[in-house]
Order: sequence, then structure tokens, then C-alpha cells
Amino acid sequence: MWRNAHGTIIYVGKAKSLKNRLCSYFSGTKDIKTRLLISHARSIEYITTNNEYEAFLLENNLIKKHTPRYNIDLKDGKSYPVLRITAEEFPRIFKTRRVVQDGSRYFGPYPDATALDTFIETLREIYPLRHCSSFRKKQSPCLYYHIGRCLAPCCKDVAQSTYTEFIEEISTLLEGKGEQTAQKLETQMKQAAKDLNFEKAARLRDGLKALAVLQNQNSVEGFDGDDRDYIASWREGELVSVAVLKIRGGKLLGRDSYRAQSLNEDNEVLAEFMSAYYTEKEDIPPHIYVSTSDDMELMHQYFKEQLYADCDIVLVTDQITQAKLHNAALAMARENAHEDIIRRMRERGDFPAMEELKETLCLPKLPVRIEGFDIAHIGGKFPVASLISFYNGNPDKKNYRYFRLKTTDGYIDDFQSMREATTRRYSRLVNENKDLPDLILIDGGIGQVNAVDGVLKSLGLDIPIAGLAKRDEEIWRPHTSEPVCLPKRSDALRLLQRVRDETHRFATSRNQNLRTKENVVTPFIKLPHVGAERDKILMKKYGTLEALAAAPEAELAQALHVRADIATDILLAARTEFKKQTERKQKQMQSLDQAGTTWQQAAHRKDIADLAALAADDDGSLMVASGEEE
Repeated sequence: MWRNAHGTIIYVGKAKSLKNRLCSYFSGTKDIKTRLLISHARSIEYITTNNEYEAFLLENNLIKKHTPRYNIDLKDGKSYPVLRITAEEFPRIFKTRRVVQDGSRYFGPYPDATALDTFIETLREIYPLRHCSSFRKKQSPCLYYHIGRCLAPCCKDVAQSTYTEFIEEISTLLEGKGEQTAQKLETQMKQAAKDLNFEKAARLRDGLKALAVLQNQNSVEGFDGDDRDYIASWREGELVSVAVLKIRGGKLLGRDSYRAQSLNEDNEVLAEFMSAYYTEKEDIPPHIYVSTSDDMELMHQYFKEQLYADCDIVLVTDQITQAKLHNAALAMARENAHEDIIRRMRERGDFPAMEELKETLCLPKLPVRIEGFDIAHIGGKFPVASLISFYNGNPDKKNYRYFRLKTTDGYIDDFQSMREATTRRYSRLVNENKDLPDLILIDGGIGQVNAVDGVLKSLGLDIPIAGLAKRDEEIWRPHTSEPVCLPKRSDALRLLQRVRDETHRFATSRNQNLRTKENVVTPFIKLPHVGAERDKILMKKYGTLEALAAAPEAELAQALHVRADIATDILLAARTEFKKQTERKQKQMQSLDQAGTTWQQAAHRKDIADLAALAADDDGSLMVASGEEE
């Protein structure tokens, strides 16, 4: 929502990527309308929805409500179509844009009208429901009866139960609960294809695709006509943001966001906010949905006795009616509160956390630039070190780096991995005479911290180092026997956790990319004289490097239709690569055996001191695919 200097909304838009959408307005040559829009805009506000389907509906609601000057589409009286099941003895199903409160059931609205048309057409092919707009008794049935598209209740004796069963199946399907009905559609599609009736199979396929489009969760607009609010909060340290989604007449018409600083518990913050937010009886809706029940009885009493308002404050659980809808709306409110916290952190910089960090760790200066390191591997394979950078307490992604480790490829040694990564990083910064960080954070315990400290001393650098161990969130400094422990609500601890979590995410994602790349690239493509076609032949005939390395030269030459000298080159390279592969596996097994034996010996002796020392030294050294600790 773009606002002008007076706070009036002058444009409403929808975007999958907010950054890309906004950048498009400020790049290239624009038409006169866009240039005028940009010249009058003074601020931008946005609401995050659960999916694109909800974004379409919210955009339509906001444009209808505010009629922004620079919006052209959706300003007319038309709304998105809905599917209607009439409240008649023999109901019919059709698309409409007009909702009539006559007992009919409505589903939608659906921004994709084409998908709705396709789905209705598919339903009419499967279910013989009536098509005529007015129901009256006739002497003879219409054409739809003769082609099997209608049971003709207008002139035939049709069992009410049979017709009702069809309607209930369709309703269940639209509510996202009709798994059996969807399976029936899929079975019919496969049978039609098997019978070579490809036109019918294609229609059923299109109907299933349309159903997938129509079954999106929608907490933005409904047909109940209720007024209600959804309230959720998000906290980062002492920063608290509260988001209120305002549903009026069954439609989401806006979101209010409020900021506070508090060390109270979340349930106390919510009660305090509600008492300050609702000050007039007219502002209180009949229903308010929250995610915590503490102090809500007191709020109900306050509304009733002080504001004379009868309001039902509902705790959203899986047991209440329409729990899925209310949970989705609360999740949207929570996400918007989270977005606001992120904006606040970016706007102010995390200076309170940096100040506390400086005081707690006795740093020489404010840690404006923090660099974090983490190691990710799978049993020693594809070892990767991540380097992430935080500036003023916020991610500085243009300075993210990763290192494909060379000295520990094939075996597990987190200390050596950390030494290699930090040596490569800081020797380069020294050689290029670039700025050094104010603090280095290691994802690990005292062992990793001491390893990095040795690297920095060998380079003649005096950069403060800290390690954050996952188990109890303990902060380790070089060559200390006791960790620093901060309160759970500490701003400094929260900042270190953000840095640590970002290093872990970045390292793990890179390791996964390398594994994926390895899995989709065959080992034969690296061999000399082997291209895409020969790679396919080798994969089909041999499958593994081991099988190829053991193959006779003449057999390989015949399979690839190449000269003997080319076959020799390929075989020699295959045997060399297979030997390297075997050595790497042996190193990995030895490394895993050594790590496992050390832990087993300590556990067998039941030596608590040895176990504690190992926990401190080897924190995070054994990694599995998900990045969790063994």
C-alpha cells in the first residue's frame, strides 16, 4: 500500500517478491502514470499473507475499500467469482459473483475464474446434476439427460438420497477433505487413458489441476459476515510487535501493527496491549481470537464492566469450530508481527545487544562487524566452512563467503577445518590490507575457539573470539575453564544466536548443494575422452567406477567404438579415480571409528570429567544430514 504525504492510500499492489516488485518501479523508463505515482509516494506499508491466493483476495478488498487513485483494475463493483450450491430440493452448481443469503452454500472466492470453470465442467461430466435455472415438472427430459449429464429429476423419479450424496461429495471435495472423491477422479482419469479415451482423460486431468488451484487455504474472505479480530505478537529480546488482523463483514480490511519494549512474558504483553488498544465500545468486535488464554478472563471482565461490550475472547485450539481457518489467520498475524520486528531491527541496528556484548565479553570496542564460522559435512564428505557477516547487528549478505575445505576432505576433524577456514580468510585480509572484524564467533566449544585463537596468533592478529555451544547456549572464550552464561532474555545472547544460526544455515545449505550436484553427476563424465553420449553408454554397461576399472581394454574399446589408445587412457583414469575414492572412504571410516571409540571409552569408564571435556572439545564435530548433533 503506497501512501502520500497525507497518509492516504494511493496505490495497492500484490507481489510474490516485494523487493523485486518495488525495484521494478525505480528502474528503466516508466510511463507517466508510474512516474506520478512515485513522485507522490511518501511511505509504503505491506501485509504478508499465507499464500498468493489470499494476496489476490486481500488486494481486491483493499482496492474496493480505499479506491486508490492510481489503481485501475478491481475498482468496479465486480468481485471474484464464487461457486454456489443452491438450497433447493435438487440443488444445482454454478459460478456466480453475487452472494444471496437464501441458505445456499458458497465456496471461494476464486481469483482464477478459468480454473473454476474447468472444475465445474469436470464435476458436470462426473456427477449427473441438473443444469436448468428454474426447476419445474416437465413431460420429457432435456438433452443433458440423453447424453448422461443429468438425472432429469424434473420428469423422472430420482431418489433424494442419491442426489444428496453427490452434493455432499462435491462439498467435501471443495472443503479439502474429499480424498476419496479426488482418488475416484484420478482412477477414472487413468481408466480413460487405459481405454485410449484420451479426451476424457485430459478433461479429468485438467479438473484435478483446477481443484488443486481452488483448494488454497483462505483466511482473508468468507461468507459468514462476521466481525472479528486476530491478535498475535512476536518478540526479539525486549522488542515486542503486535499485529491485529481486522475482519469486518467476513473480509480482511486491514492490519494494525503496534510496537513496544517490554520484558514481561508474552501472555502479559497481550493483555496489556488489548487494554490499551480497545478503548471504545464501538471498536470491539463480537469475537477476538488469540493464541494464549492467560489473563483473558480478566480482559473479558474489563470489556464487560468498563466498556459495556459483550466480546467473546477465543483461545484458538484444534478443538474449536473452524480451527484450521483461525489457525491460518493467527499464523498470518504472527508473521506480520515478525516482519515488523525485522524492520525495527534493521532500522535501529542492534545497538543494545552490541553494548551488552561489549560489556559482557570485555571487548575493546563495540562489535559493529561480527564474522561467524561453521563447518558442515557428512561423515567427512563435502566439508564446507561458512563465513557470514553481521554489521550493526544485522546480516550483511554481500560479505557472506564459503570455503570448500581441502585439508579435511575425506575425514572428520572440525578443529583442522576451522583452522583452514580462518587461515584462508584472515591471511587474505592481512595481505590485501582490508578491515578486520570486531568479533569472531565460532559455532562450537572451547576446542574450536582455541584452534582459531592459534591461527590468529600465528598471523599476528588480536581479534576477540567467542564460541557458542549449542547444548546450554554457553559462550566460550579462548583458554578459559568456565563458560559465560547469559540470561535467556539477554539481547547479547540473542544476537550471538542469530549469528550462529545464520552460519549453520549457510554452511548446511552449501553442503546440501554439493551433495545434490554430486548425486546428479556421474563419475564417468570426469574421465578423459568421455562426453555426454559415452557417459550414457558407460553408465548403462558398467554403472560404477569399480566395474569400469576392472573391465578389459578390448571390451571397453568395443563398447565405445574407440581406438585402443583412447580406451587405455579411459581405463587408467578410471583406476586412478577409483583408488582415490577408496582411500577417501577408508579415511572417513577411520575418522568415524576414532571419534566413536573416544566417546565409548569415556562412557565405559563412566568418567564424567572426560565426557564433559569431550563435549566441550568436540561440540558439533559429528554432523548428520539435517545438521543435528550426534
